[in-house]
Amino acid sequence: MASASMPFAATFSSSPLQSIAEKARSYSPTLQSLGVSLASFRLSPLASSRSGFLQHGFSLQSQKLVGVAPKTRSFGVFATAATEKSIHDFTVKDIDGNDVSLSKFKGKVLLIVNVASRCGLTSSNYSELSHIYEKYKAQGLEILAFPCNQFGGQEPGSNPEIKQFACTRFKAEFPIFDKVDVNGPSTAPVYKFLKSSAGGFLGDLIKWNFEKFLVDKDGKVVERYPPTTSPFQIEKDIQKLLAA
Repeated sequence: MASASMPFAATFSSSPLQSIAEKARSYSPTLQSLGVSLASFRLSPLASSRSGFLQHGFSLQSQKLVGVAPKTRSFGVFATAATEKSIHDFTVKDIDGNDVSLSKFKGKVLLIVNVASRCGLTSSNYSELSHIYEKYKAQGLEILAFPCNQFGGQEPGSNPEIKQFACTRFKAEFPIFDKVDVNGPSTAPVYKFLKSSAGGFLGDLIKWNFEKFLVDKDGKVVERYPPTTSPFQIEKDIQKLLAA
């Protein structure tokens, strides 16, 4: 992804660890517009200089943050002490405006993605998502795509236009839902749940198009992947959950 598309990552990824918090504060007005507060932001000394954060900008790998509730991970499992809900407790609208209870996906492994039609990641992600879905759907995988126009205005079309684009150009057969906000005051409830279950660097900020959440058969978030993680890189994690 070009650095112009992700304005924060290039600066952070080349900074010394001790200056990360200060540089984060320099972007405070922009981040606050996305609903992120940096008032008490500081890194724990336990953060590794080899972490995914330093390698990929806002990667959501294994850094620890002081002031952000710690998440315990085993095969990437995030603790969900803050909520007893599961993804199955939510009802959303599909791309045609119909209500869909996510309880219909009980017993399924879910890969949830915020998508966009005009992003540099669009072609590779839609192609790989379609391939993964075709390969594992019969084994119990569902991919839930939520269009979002918050990142560079790269999903400006209407719901019918988005549907036609995904289904015609990429032959997408997985469910596509109503366009939503994933950051800020109008964040969709389902994304509030996903982010509270799997917070990353800078709290719960979704950093760009095609961030991904992997959800187990019980509706709990197991892993969160940055936009630069391709669907093919997630395949082994999907296989483990399908076999569980």
